[in-house]
Amino acid sequence: MIEIDKYMIHVEGGPPTNYGAYSPDVLGCIAVGDTIDECIAEMRSALAAHFELMLEDGEDIPEPSGPGVYVRYDRAA
Repeated sequence: MIEIDKYMIHVEGGPPTNYGAYSPDVLGCIAVGDTIDECIAEMRSALAAHFELMLEDGEDIPEPSGPGVYVRYDRAA
């Protein structure tokens, strides 16, 4: 079984637009959502579907690159 939660998800964007996500380990797999939580949930679903199609096509599933570190940068005014 593939552990989706081991794949790093990068989320960007946000108000006034929606959020977009991708995984640097899985090229071509993206998702969007109105909120960060929705975007992450959509990305998890997208990864699961992407991996299912890869397996059907006989492709190898990429290994996760490891845990991510999340940093927030607040630019000084």
